[in-house]
Amino acid sequence: MSTLQLDGRSLSTDSFHQVVFEGRAVALAEEARRRVAASRAVIEGLVDSGAIVYGVTTGFGQLSDRRISHQQLRMLQVNLVRSTACGVGEPLEEAETRGMLLLRANVLAAGFSGVREAVVDLLCEMLNRRVHPVVPSRGSVGASGDLAPLAHLALALMGEGEALYEGNRMPAGEALRAAGLAPIELQAKEGLGLLNGTQAMLSLGLISLRQAEILADTADVIGGLTLDALRGTPAAFDARIHAVRPHPGQQQSARNLLQMNEGSEIRESHRSLEADPRIQDAYSLRCMPQVHGAARDAVAHVRRVLEIELNSATDNPRWPASPSGAPSAW
Repeated sequence: MSTLQLDGRSLSTDSFHQVVFEGRAVALAEEARRRVAASRAVIEGLVDSGAIVYGVTTGFGQLSDRRISHQQLRMLQVNLVRSTACGVGEPLEEAETRGMLLLRANVLAAGFSGVREAVVDLLCEMLNRRVHPVVPSRGSVGASGDLAPLAHLALALMGEGEALYEGNRMPAGEALRAAGLAPIELQAKEGLGLLNGTQAMLSLGLISLRQAEILADTADVIGGLTLDALRGTPAAFDARIHAVRPHPGQQQSARNLLQMNEGSEIRESHRSLEADPRIQDAYSLRCMPQVHGAARDAVAHVRRVLEIELNSATDNPRWPASPSGAPSAW
């Protein structure tokens, strides 16, 4: 497969699965690189001007009124990551962590977070060289986002915490060096840019979505086999019946069940009342489209939400536009 170019705008669920499960390589797209550089220039301009910007030149939360000196801006970001990396429990699985790396790189590629290109490049190369941060599975607050899981991911970029490389768990700095990579020294805004977001829950959600869609198709296959084995009739799956109650999932399952029964010799053996005097099948057979379809529609709703989130910018703070059109500080 060709290298997937991340631009923060066009990542699809199929591409997500190719990277996470099949190891497709990724890189920052050139158009996105220009946007990232322009966004970084805004941050550096604000810092140089002495502007008061939450989380960049001030503390966080209740310390948002505390001005941070220029000499301490980098340490502010490092301390943010270290103090937030407090997750507990068993680590996320490899696929879930790969999903986080990919999704965070894609968010930053949108060019709204003010990080340097080098941050996105390192996330991409960790994916490509299979350096996977050890991310505890418990700790997301779900409000400002997956702060603790993303902090453990960011910690590995700094060469701290732990990572998996070639099946071995080791200090993250050692894993980066073994893969030919160097840890990054966070600059102003970059800790905040790495932490705020939904990429842990989104990664788990996209993987669960894939499993749910496979299960929905599998349920139809099992239903088709059951119908045939119990000598049922596919008459209840006629498209004209479902056109008058046109729930999309219901119609899809009806089509699947009708298609799978097509050409069945078992079906032909009991078409006549002489061969089979039953008037209709049990609910569990003839109502499969309604039951399976409701699940399909629920999964389809989840897909729509996750596809929007795939290419959404999630960061803190937001940048209101100034009269000139350029971002301005709150």
